[in-house]
Amino acid sequence: MNTSVGTATTPGFKPALWTPGDWNALFGFGTNILVNMLVLTGLLRFVLKMPDSLVFGRILPALGLMMCLSTLYYAYLAYRLAQKTGRSDVCALPSGVSVPHMFIVTFVIMLPITIKTGDPLKGWSAGLVWVFFQSFILMIGGFIAPYIRKITPRAALLGTLAGVSVTFISMRPALEMFMTPQIGLICFAIIMLSWFGGVTYFRNLPAGLIAIAVGMIIAWGSNLFGLGIGGLSVKGVGDAFANFGFSVPVPAFGAVFSGFEFLGIILVTAIPFGIYDLVEAMDNVESAEAAGDDYPTTRVLTADGVVSLIGCLMGNPFINAVYIGHPGWKAMGGRIGYSAATGLMVVVLSWFGLIAVLLALVPVVAISPILLYIGMLIGAQAFQTTPLKHAPAIVLAFTPHLAAWGKLQIDTMLGATVTAAQAAGLAADKVGEVKAAAIASLPQQGVLYHGLEVMGGGSILGGLVLGAIGVFIIDREFSKAAAFALAGAVMTWFGFMHGEAVGFGVTPGVALAYVVVAGGLYAAGKSAVSEAAAPMAVPAE
Repeated sequence: MNTSVGTATTPGFKPALWTPGDWNALFGFGTNILVNMLVLTGLLRFVLKMPDSLVFGRILPALGLMMCLSTLYYAYLAYRLAQKTGRSDVCALPSGVSVPHMFIVTFVIMLPITIKTGDPLKGWSAGLVWVFFQSFILMIGGFIAPYIRKITPRAALLGTLAGVSVTFISMRPALEMFMTPQIGLICFAIIMLSWFGGVTYFRNLPAGLIAIAVGMIIAWGSNLFGLGIGGLSVKGVGDAFANFGFSVPVPAFGAVFSGFEFLGIILVTAIPFGIYDLVEAMDNVESAEAAGDDYPTTRVLTADGVVSLIGCLMGNPFINAVYIGHPGWKAMGGRIGYSAATGLMVVVLSWFGLIAVLLALVPVVAISPILLYIGMLIGAQAFQTTPLKHAPAIVLAFTPHLAAWGKLQIDTMLGATVTAAQAAGLAADKVGEVKAAAIASLPQQGVLYHGLEVMGGGSILGGLVLGAIGVFIIDREFSKAAAFALAGAVMTWFGFMHGEAVGFGVTPGVALAYVVVAGGLYAAGKSAVSEAAAPMAVPAE
């Protein structure tokens, strides 16, 4: 794979900046980006409870800047590639906010810290630090990504991601759908029919756009009968226009560095997801190369890291990524212009506060099926793109995420109960006692809270290590399984796995168990090699 664009060009050839096919790609890709922006705005406002002044005045303008820089740069790379090769069919790489990471940073980083501190601004700062580290991992990743990919089984990498998708991505939107099924289930059926069933709609309109439109019709139509399904109102639309105005991104250095107090929690996920970013970006660049457009891996990874860092320092807690789907936009007719035009569209939407108006017009539950679809797709990918025999290892990689999700539900419930008790007159000095007593009583009710706490700590790395051990045992590569078990012991000792924060000797019992497992696996590997090398006995005649 090439690592540089090169400087040679075709004399006299000037690539077209816009073609008729760019309109098709702009509509399709622009709709995809718009849906993602609506989703992340909903996460910020309704899940994290961040104030509108922060969402529309700081975060979205910074996000718009990041995405505009990204799409303009990839349009430039496409122009240079077309100029170099003399081809008129070069298509720019699609890029935008990383959708899996959008949910990870929300539900795994910002939400727990917001709940723990009771301050959404603390959650925002933690999200910024998470992107800060992710950005540097991406920038240096072009040089180490091939080695990481070589030693880590695909089933382990995708299995731990699938665990996140099933728990932290899929469950909440699924619950929201069934809380408002009149919109949620109908919109979900529209999306399933198209994206899984291959059904095409009127004039090939995107299924996501149709689902949102149908959700709006049901929500606004229900208001005519006083039902209020979807929670939309004319007053809400009027209030949304209060956020209409011109806001440009401003530096958020203070918020970034204040989030370093949560560094131990952040590194537990930033490192493994940085690794995933590297592999994902490489896969997408390879996909573009297969479609005829050979882009430089190092420049792509560096660009993602640089624009993500710029966005982070301006207040955006979401990381940029090259999207999968380049061959599809190219087949649709997309070339260079659709990428740049999408970036300009994002700037207009985010800098003028138009996202708030769109959210007041669109019921959040109409977007939930799209989130569930994404979770389903990521979860299914782990099984579809790996050998069938590795399925048990993928399920094993799920388990730490199930534990982490279960613990989060319990912690949230306990926090709400204590808050309610305080409001009812519980003395402040009794709060800790009540919470400790409630946790201590859980095992008698069949809830192993401590097990959830230990297994779910650092679930990303925990799932990765357990999945890798499972894969290598299935493949009878016991020495490699032992190496991952030993790595698990080291990471557990320092709290990157099976711990709530990074430290020294965080969970020594678990670390020791991993060492014992590593020794046993190593011995099994030596025994297997000896058996394979032993000469076969020749039967006597």
